[in-house]
Amino acid sequence: MENKPATNIQELKQFGEFGGVNPSITDSSTFTFLEANTMIDTFSGNAPGCFLYSRHWNPSNKYLADALAAMEGTESAWVTGSGMAAITCAMLQLCKSGDHIISSVTIYGGTFAFLKNYLPKFNINVTFVNISDLESVKSAIRPNTKMIYTETMTNPLLQISDIPELAKISKKNNLKLVVDNTFCPMIVSPFKLGADIVVYSMTKFINGKNDCVAGAICASNEFINSLSDVNDGTAMLLGPVLDPLRSSSILKNLHTLHIRMKQHSKNAMYLANKFKENGLKVNYPGLPEHKGHKILKSMMNEEFGFGGIISIDMETPEKASKLMEMMQNEGVGYLAVSLGYFKTLFSNSGKSTSSEVPEDVQKEMGLSAGLIRFSVGLDNDIENTFQKIKKCLNRL
Repeated sequence: MENKPATNIQELKQFGEFGGVNPSITDSSTFTFLEANTMIDTFSGNAPGCFLYSRHWNPSNKYLADALAAMEGTESAWVTGSGMAAITCAMLQLCKSGDHIISSVTIYGGTFAFLKNYLPKFNINVTFVNISDLESVKSAIRPNTKMIYTETMTNPLLQISDIPELAKISKKNNLKLVVDNTFCPMIVSPFKLGADIVVYSMTKFINGKNDCVAGAICASNEFINSLSDVNDGTAMLLGPVLDPLRSSSILKNLHTLHIRMKQHSKNAMYLANKFKENGLKVNYPGLPEHKGHKILKSMMNEEFGFGGIISIDMETPEKASKLMEMMQNEGVGYLAVSLGYFKTLFSNSGKSTSSEVPEDVQKEMGLSAGLIRFSVGLDNDIENTFQKIKKCLNRL
């Protein structure tokens, strides 16, 4: 199956109100109706194309949602004020009290905390599994299981989820497969591979500027309409709305995503090979020895490479901290959380973005206390960047 996410976005015709090449920004919270009956119909969901209130829909948000749906190949999409809002709204729309979720144990720390610590308050139970072990996924299914949740490339261990096989398991057992594709936009198209719902933190690669927080849910018309229903839609009632000015900014950045992903991937592959040559414990799905390399190759849109996330194991947090501080001082990038920025960012995952995961669980999943996760930037001279890193390594 041929996927053309960048082309699908490019072929959209989205003009501004007065013929501008960029869609107009609708800086309005509420909208007028020419007739009272149209307002009534909009509240009941029977007036497609009409706007009611920006917590429900806003034209600027709709432009961005349409572009994201085109990228993913879904019927529709919904944009939110954060990646966590996208994840939590999708889960709460699918699940009610008494339901059960199966999740990969290696996921973003905030998602882990929501599943582990927050959902039990609503009597929603979660079983964490090694998502690479399909038999453990099957064994975890219960009569009240409603969904399987995973990340295409897990954070921070970079495991690769076999989405087609997980989709088969989901469909056989009447479950929904929800995939967080934050690490792999354009590289992998989870919906095309059988996922039911795809979520993003657009804060990361999609926006690429680290100047805002935003999220997205890509799915069927039916699911997106249920999310925005004025009576029981999770997104409508919890209200994690994205500001239309930010939507407009992200939409413009989305049009360069294909170029940026190729450069992120090119630079990460270069560093991975250099780290390997220098005897470091490196983890990158683009390396043939990576456990998920073949699976990712079978799923990916190859022109975009293997992604911009890479990790090395310095064994202890002290050694990791020392190296990161030196790299920041040498101008390699910044000691900071998050990813997808045009400059390289690095952090010690176990003490930062995975700190919500208990240390015993970190050890069980194989997360080293000295792991440094790199989000490799858009450096034009990646060899120069490597030489700076090498200089730091030599001083340890």
